[in-house]
Amino acid sequence: MSNKQTPVKSNPGDVAAARSDSKAIDAFVRQARALAPQGGSAGRLILALDATMSRQPTWDLACEIQAHMFDAVAKAGGLQVQLVYYRGLDECRASRFVSDTNALKNLMTKIDCRGGYTQIRKVLAHALKEHATTKVNAVVFIGDAMEENVDDLAAKAGELGLKGVPVFVFQEGNDPVATGAFKEIARLSRGAWFRFDSSAADHLAKLLSAVAVYATGGLKALAARGKPEDQLMLEHLSGRKP
Repeated sequence: MSNKQTPVKSNPGDVAAARSDSKAIDAFVRQARALAPQGGSAGRLILALDATMSRQPTWDLACEIQAHMFDAVAKAGGLQVQLVYYRGLDECRASRFVSDTNALKNLMTKIDCRGGYTQIRKVLAHALKEHATTKVNAVVFIGDAMEENVDDLAAKAGELGLKGVPVFVFQEGNDPVATGAFKEIARLSRGAWFRFDSSAADHLAKLLSAVAVYATGGLKALAARGKPEDQLMLEHLSGRKP
């Protein structure tokens, strides 16, 4: 990663909104701390972000919230996270899997959105490649658009589903083309689709907490914890039983 990237300029209104949800974030941290690795091995979670220009208006807020999520994961233990993002005409990058997520938080604050088309197929193909080396427990994707061949995405999502790697898609905005594609990715990968509402950090924090629980302990861990968000996640995991 080049150190010459231009830091994202802070939007005071967005940052203030994120900080106003500190109670929700604190709750997520407490939940994450309660997690424990299952079977003596760390879960692996890929967090993939669309960093194209359409997301610029809410990027600062998303970075603020997601940075707190990284912090919570780091304190939880038993979970390794890899950050993947795409932007521009042909830039799609991935970090290492790490347990200490401070480096990932710092990276996120230095990423600036750049115009370009979506590269979701590359994200899904990357997840398959990583899983072929060492098991990936879950993929989280946050984006607002889809400008690719949906059949290609469906094929990759289906492969992930067959290999037991669910994709949890958080959609920002209401683009109908993206909605259809994202729901299909979630369905075929046997994951779940949710609306990403940057004004509802509490709901987002709880859902990401449920994803973290799943990545560390699977469906049994979700069922055992029994939080409302866990039950919602279980209901959305297409074709899967606790």
